[in-house]
Amino acid sequence: MKHDFQSLAEVFSYATGKYAKRPAYGIVGQEDGRYNYAEFKEVCRRISRLLSNFGINPNDKVAIFSQNMPNWAVAFFSITAFGRIAVPMLTELSENEIRNILTHSGTKALFVSKKLFSKVPADLIEKLHIVIATDDLSILKAEDAAYTCDGRIKTPLSDDLACLIYTSGTTGAAKGVMLTHRNFCANILASWKAQPAHRHDVFLSILPLAHTYEMSVGMLYAFSVGAMTWYLSKAPTPAVLLPAFKKLRPTIMLSVPLVIEKIYRSSIVPTIEKSRFLKGLQKSFPSLLYWLVGMKLKGTFGGRIKFFGIGGAKLDEEVERFLAKAGFPYAIGYGMTEVAPLICNASPFKTHIGTTGIHAWALQVRLDNVNPATGEGEIVVKGDAVMMGYYKDYHRTRQVLSDDGWFHTGDLATVDKRGRYSIKGRLGSVIIGSSGENIYPEEIESVINNISGVNESLVVEKNGRLVALVHFDDNVLDWNYDDEDKFLAEMEKRKKDILDFVNAHVNRNSRIKEVQVEKEPFIKTATMKIRRFLYKDGGSQQKDGAQAQQKGESPAQQKGEDAAENK
Repeated sequence: MKHDFQSLAEVFSYATGKYAKRPAYGIVGQEDGRYNYAEFKEVCRRISRLLSNFGINPNDKVAIFSQNMPNWAVAFFSITAFGRIAVPMLTELSENEIRNILTHSGTKALFVSKKLFSKVPADLIEKLHIVIATDDLSILKAEDAAYTCDGRIKTPLSDDLACLIYTSGTTGAAKGVMLTHRNFCANILASWKAQPAHRHDVFLSILPLAHTYEMSVGMLYAFSVGAMTWYLSKAPTPAVLLPAFKKLRPTIMLSVPLVIEKIYRSSIVPTIEKSRFLKGLQKSFPSLLYWLVGMKLKGTFGGRIKFFGIGGAKLDEEVERFLAKAGFPYAIGYGMTEVAPLICNASPFKTHIGTTGIHAWALQVRLDNVNPATGEGEIVVKGDAVMMGYYKDYHRTRQVLSDDGWFHTGDLATVDKRGRYSIKGRLGSVIIGSSGENIYPEEIESVINNISGVNESLVVEKNGRLVALVHFDDNVLDWNYDDEDKFLAEMEKRKKDILDFVNAHVNRNSRIKEVQVEKEPFIKTATMKIRRFLYKDGGSQQKDGAQAQQKGESPAQQKGEDAAENK
């Protein structure tokens, strides 16, 4: 097996040659759109020729705006393996964000699913040379004047730009992260070192391909080893996932904490609490209980799962303890788009509660500006996986990337004697207390989220006070109430219970002063991280502005000029 690739063109050539007859991609429940590696190669070459015919030459930008499907991978390789630059876009982008990305990147062509085509501004469509539907690779729009038939492509070099990924993370304005062929190839090798995979493995993809976590590990790494990757035609709800697990019996999956945490709280905990037998085992023979529940959980995933990767946010420690005791093959990863993305990882059965593992293969990781009292410092990273910088943004690049190649993540962490890192929070989300102490809202939120009936929470600072924004499970509060007084009394009781519980379980500096109930779920990124910046100082105006954008309206249209200025 080869893992020391120098470019995505080399990955493409190697995999489609060595694994030609092996199945490559499919959609669960659909016969159409399946490819083996040889078929995949021919389709990519055909689409690359089509792009060349419409004047899409080496180093030109081509955007991908589509749900996960095999043709997403076709689009990506027909761009990158032939010297062009891919611009993946998340499906939940607003019209303004789509406009900003396509304009800022200078995109000349677009792959888009028919379902999302109407979201792209018509005036931008008119400026593109060609628009191709990912559903069936048909042409949705073509510019006759752009038809050049020059057929130009090139074999990309390691340091050539392969992908331009726009990200806002949880803290605001989008940045165009420039990732090279070397960056992605370094991540393929790091993935292999973390968890060897091979041609008989079955990947089930449930995270957005436009995010580097799924793109790099779930697509590129799987492709490089000749594995089979399946995509879902619908959202990954339990009703969709459970039959897929049973039918496909995946061996490798990537997920975010929210998925396994929901399984734990909505299925495992209630099952134990409702069973006198299981509660008896929990008290007298806990190891037997964990073994039984662990076997059941692995069976739910099809019985062959050997790697369940969790990344994108911190996993709740209570849930992690359960997974460890149950012998479930979970892995922990930490990364950022700017590092393509792996920074730290802990493979199954090498995890340690509360840590995110050791540094990824061939990557240098250290802590800067360490506080001697707490051992906390900022994680900085150096290696072949680190980005070139932010596109057309020298100032912000200089803020995070030093002259000698160290990338400043903005994440605070500690490291133990075995080199395992524990993430404490973002520099941007740390709250400075009245005495200058650091308060990490994520740690308080972890306490709140373990309270029965709480779906998710966010801790913010408001007028010098810590405020917990809480969203309850759907069955806790009936917002279609008939008796308003009874409803308000129930809400106040639950708020007081949360306040009392949290303040009894956190240190004095982290005690909250107020609980506010959020009727709607928090607005999140693609990896299900709450967009914290929208809830700053309570966040009503920022949040309303974001919701307005998602509906295609500006904040000014919803709240007037003041709201627009505040956003």
